[in-house]
Amino acid sequence: MRDILPSELRSYLETAEPKPLLLDVREPQEYAYCHIEGSAHIPMNDIPSRLGELHPQQEIVVICHHGMRSRMVGDYLTHQGFSNIVNLRGGVDAWATEVDPNMPQY
Repeated sequence: MRDILPSELRSYLETAEPKPLLLDVREPQEYAYCHIEGSAHIPMNDIPSRLGELHPQQEIVVICHHGMRSRMVGDYLTHQGFSNIVNLRGGVDAWATEVDPNMPQY
C-alpha cells in the first residue's frame, strides 16, 4: 500500500485510465455530510461482508476523515490479496483544505 496526497490524487484523477475506485470507508452520516465526488461508500465495518463487491486487481484509493481508518482498511485489503491499494493521506479533511475549499469540514 502506498500513500497519496490530496493534490497528487486530484492531478492523477485528471489523467488516470482506467480511473481508480475511490472507496470512502467513513460512517454513513459522515459520507452524507461531505465526500469526494464519484466515490463509492462502504463503511469500514462493512468491508469484510462486502469484499465481493471489490476487485482484487483494481486500483483502490481508500478514503476516511484523516487517513487512519483508511490505512487500516487498506492493510486489511492487502492481507486479503488486493494488490493495488492507495491510502489518501489526511483524508477528506486534507482534501477540503488542499483541493476543495468549498467542501464542508467537520
